[in-house]
Amino acid sequence: MKNYLSKTITASLLACSVFSVQAQIKTPAPSPLQTVTQAFGLGEIKIEYSRPGVKGRVIFGDLVPYAKVWRTGANQSTKITFSDSVKVNNTPVAPGTYALYTMPGQTEWDIMLYKDLTLAGDVAEYKTANELMRFKSKPMATTDKMETFTIMVNNVTPASCSIDLVWDKTKVSIPVTADIDTRIEKQIAKELAPGDRKPYYAAASYYYDNNKDLNKALEWVNIAMENNPDAYWMSHLKAKIQVKMKDYPGAIKSAEMSMAKATADKNDDYVKLNEKLLAEAKKMSGK
Repeated sequence: MKNYLSKTITASLLACSVFSVQAQIKTPAPSPLQTVTQAFGLGEIKIEYSRPGVKGRVIFGDLVPYAKVWRTGANQSTKITFSDSVKVNNTPVAPGTYALYTMPGQTEWDIMLYKDLTLAGDVAEYKTANELMRFKSKPMATTDKMETFTIMVNNVTPASCSIDLVWDKTKVSIPVTADIDTRIEKQIAKELAPGDRKPYYAAASYYYDNNKDLNKALEWVNIAMENNPDAYWMSHLKAKIQVKMKDYPGAIKSAEMSMAKATADKNDDYVKLNEKLLAEAKKMSGK
């Protein structure tokens, strides 16, 4: 009897030991979590989602049925956070976090931003009353296969970008814009008040980059250079402005000044930038 009890206890301890070892084994998640953060406009976009794989399956129209609400990923709700006001498909969206749901179709998808972040994959309880917005987007066929479901922020400009959903050989894009121009103009007007010269270079750069009043941009970069005579990046900006204004002799002079100061400071990047700009200005001027 004692021998039987001893064997039983030993077997139980071994079983517990095996279970303990198994409990400590860590394996990769079938649909790993990813966080994407993209600076955009005057804020940022953050996306948190889980990434299922194709794994030899037929995705859209089978694993992900057409004309049914999809969590747009796996596991918990896919969440998009806008830290600043934006427009999604031209509809204003306030700063905040929203769940992303979609309804795939062969020729068009419904895209929904959803206010309830707890729904996850329980789409039977999906309520249109909780939608912040809904709009249509046409799917595009891709030449390359994306094995793992991917959400990317692409085509980023100061005021626009696209949030792209890509899986298997299908891509769907969500257009996002930011109305930053009016706000930046107000900042410029405030910061360029008499007696404060620090932001002139930033204001000139913004006007140059966004094809605004180049005469103003030139005026501001000149003021910035008066206070920073050795700042070769400022004279380089002046040269670029002058090229846009088709003042090629002036651009050549400014680029040469910038290159001389960059050479003295051993900044090879700006030396190369000025060499390229000089070649462009000389070609345009016929020299």
